[in-house]
Amino acid sequence: MSVNISRLAKEVSPFIVMDVMEKAKEMERAGENIVHLEIGEPDFDTPEPIKQAGVAAILEGKTKYTHSLGLLELRKAIADAVKQECGREIDHARILVTSGSSNALFLTLAAVVDPGDEVIMSGPCYSCYPNFVKMAGGTPIHVPVTEDEGFQLNPAKVAEKITKRTRAIMINSPANPTGAVLGADAMREIAELGPLIISDEIYRGMVYEGEAKSILEFTNDAVMLDGFSKRYAMTGWRLGYAIVPETLARPMQKLQQNIYISANSFVQWAGVAALREGADAVEAMRKVFGERRKFILDGLEQIGLPVKSHPQGAFYVFVDVSRYTRDSLSFAFEILEKAKVAVTPGVDFGADGEGFIRLSYATSIENIGEGLKRLGLFLKSRQ
Repeated sequence: MSVNISRLAKEVSPFIVMDVMEKAKEMERAGENIVHLEIGEPDFDTPEPIKQAGVAAILEGKTKYTHSLGLLELRKAIADAVKQECGREIDHARILVTSGSSNALFLTLAAVVDPGDEVIMSGPCYSCYPNFVKMAGGTPIHVPVTEDEGFQLNPAKVAEKITKRTRAIMINSPANPTGAVLGADAMREIAELGPLIISDEIYRGMVYEGEAKSILEFTNDAVMLDGFSKRYAMTGWRLGYAIVPETLARPMQKLQQNIYISANSFVQWAGVAALREGADAVEAMRKVFGERRKFILDGLEQIGLPVKSHPQGAFYVFVDVSRYTRDSLSFAFEILEKAKVAVTPGVDFGADGEGFIRLSYATSIENIGEGLKRLGLFLKSRQ
């Protein structure tokens, strides 16, 4: 039987970090010892009150469909958290709960982008952003950010990219892969440019220098994306949300009804517990990430890979390896094969990420130390 493969499926780029991780897992099954510095997944267990709430919801039979916007109790808890953190009153009718923040982003783009429309974003950027825009029929437009400028998105350069086909500007603070935190003045200026702002704030609870602002502090006419995966160590629970302008709530709800129906009910109840009882655990994890951040930056300095622009948030370091290669994809797999360390090639984050690798410090100091030791030996062998 001949099966037609769509142009979209043919042209969509792979999520390379997953290819790296899957190759690393194959090597582990063959008996190799691999240090994982590639994946952005906290190594902490989900805090106990959250797990207990999820289990209790299952045992109590809370396993049915929920309202397509999400449980009212969870949407109210999200609104309360936003008021506490950002000082903004949010109507729970503007909140859409989704199975992960990626789904929230996809629904947003599906609701605002028509074929031929454009969405502006930084370069480098999170790997899936351009692909999501293309899936919606749009064209991603990149504004390069450089290490010399602290990987900061420049509002004036963003403005230069705006055309009559621009439907949204995507920002991400703290950013993946760079860990950069967008300054308040820059965020305010971008908010005033005119197009819809889509602000991915999944790492906003993980800041070690300065303060990460929310787009909601500057405008209500924006989409704020967030979720529970990173801050609450709930990656496998798949729970996220979007706070949207009133005019977008119903269109996105209709898309949710057709594509996903609703997020998992018992997972939503766990989300309520996370917001009400998880603050202490979040702060404890943030402090540990801060210690790991210092450790990895010091270690990179010692092996001859100093980082000029230190990450202010998230749990990634974007490391310039251009003196060793201009093919970060091959370089990453060479590191995996020879040093037994899994890292993410910079090209996974777009052409502007070439010449870099991303290291995650979402793992223990012991693993980070061993990974840096192996990486240092590998680099010496190439000199």
